[in-house]
Amino acid sequence: MKLENMYQEIILDHYKHPHGKGLADNFDAEVHHVNPTCGDEITVRVTRSEDGKLSVSYDSMGCSISQASASIMYDQINDHDFEFGEAAVDHLIAMLQRSVDADEDILGDGIALAGVAQYPARVKCALLAWMAWKDAAIQAGFSNSTSVNDSNESNKE
Repeated sequence: MKLENMYQEIILDHYKHPHGKGLADNFDAEVHHVNPTCGDEITVRVTRSEDGKLSVSYDSMGCSISQASASIMYDQINDHDFEFGEAAVDHLIAMLQRSVDADEDILGDGIALAGVAQYPARVKCALLAWMAWKDAAIQAGFSNSTSVNDSNESNKE
C-alpha cells in the first residue's frame, strides 16, 4: 500500500470513527471556531488539572479533513500539558507550510495530514481544531510562560 493511500485511510477512519467527540459538562474555557471558507465549525472545551495537564473535549461538524483532524488532535494532546500541545500545534503548522518533515512522535496520526499542504484551501480545515485548542488553553490561563491567569473567570457549570 502506498504511503499516500495509508494516510487517506487514517483520515477516513478518524472521520468515520471520531475519538473523544462530545463536550464535557465542566470546563475552564470554551471557544467556538468557524472556517468560513467551507463551513467547518468546532467548539472546544478545556479543563486544567492541578498537575498542569489539560483535558480537551469537543464537538464539531464539517468536512472529513476537519473532522479527522479534531479526532487526531484529541488523541495527540488530550491530558498533556500546554507546552506539549503547543509544540504539536506549532509542528503541524510547520508541516503544513512544508518547512519541516512530519514527526510521528509529535503528531501521531497527524502525519496523515501532511498531504493537505498540497491544497492550500484545505489547510484551514486541518488547523481548525488545533488552533481552537490553543485558543481555549490560553483562555484557561495558559500561555508561553505557562503561568495561570487567576483573573480569568472559570466557566465551570
